Amino acid sequence: MEQNHFTEEELAIAKGVDLVSVAQSLGYTPKRIGKYYTLKEMDSIRIYDRTHWFRWSRQFDKGENGGSQLDFLRVFAGMDVKTAVFWLLEFSGYQRILTAKSEPVLKYQVKEKEPERKNFQLPVASLDNSYLYSYLGKERGISKEVIDYFISQKLIYESRHYHNIVFLGNDKEGNTRFASMRGVFDKEGKPFKCDVVGNDKRFGFNLSHENSKKIVVFEAAIDLMSYVDIMKDYESNLIALGMLADAPLATFLEEHPQITTIRFCLDNDEPGKKATEELLKKYYELGFEVENFPPPAGFKDFNEWLIAKRIPNLGVATKSIAKIK
Repeated sequence: MEQNHFTEEELAIAKGVDLVSVAQSLGYTPKRIGKYYTLKEMDSIRIYDRTHWFRWSRQFDKGENGGSQLDFLRVFAGMDVKTAVFWLLEFSGYQRILTAKSEPVLKYQVKEKEPERKNFQLPVASLDNSYLYSYLGKERGISKEVIDYFISQKLIYESRHYHNIVFLGNDKEGNTRFASMRGVFDKEGKPFKCDVVGNDKRFGFNLSHENSKKIVVFEAAIDLMSYVDIMKDYESNLIALGMLADAPLATFLEEHPQITTIRFCLDNDEPGKKATEELLKKYYELGFEVENFPPPAGFKDFNEWLIAKRIPNLGVATKSIAKIK
């Protein structure tokens, strides 16, 4: 689908896609409660009429609290609107056939059906990781030592067809249950980010150490890698939620009952601060020792801090950093 503009018919098709099925295909677990659906991983979500949603725990956060299928993909899959429309059209079974006048026509459309989990299939690996090394090293400031380490742990690799970086989330037995992708070619400053279809949202990108009683929690995988680079922490359990909901953390704690301490390293923006406050309270009341450990003031996340320390010419000004032990 190369055409940038959508017809009214195409937009209507995209907005008519079953949102419950969309959520399930992204790895969430819908549960029907009366006339609406919620999600096992985020019980504050409500899906109404299978076409629109609202998140009551974020009811005052404009742009993050609800909307259409497009908003769901924007908030929970990191898509921009154009990518979301393409995704929904493909999901519905719609395909464009361009006529001589370059006017798209409908080929076919799958009728609405009950939620069916899509097969979880990892992207084919590239023959090498050259684009991965270039992007993470030159643009995100992560050292070759850290990149080598995560590759050796079989937690990241480069996909063959689009050279996306694939971040893997494994269960305690080493089975990959979750995967997300991050593009290395940003278009007009907009990054490509998307979870692999069919993944299980109860898991996240993680690194486990059975002898450690501490886990360090991040929003994004690249922030997790940046923390390892800055702190040289190769001993703690580490996990990236891929969102602000804590379902992956809850699963990890169930699988690793030796953990007693949780360090939250979420973003230094308003959503991150609010989520940190809620999670500190929740896990303190569950009996864990908890601590808030955001990046230094002035930095949104750990990768921004790492870039400022290592590659100041990328546009992030170097700031005076207090040494954190």
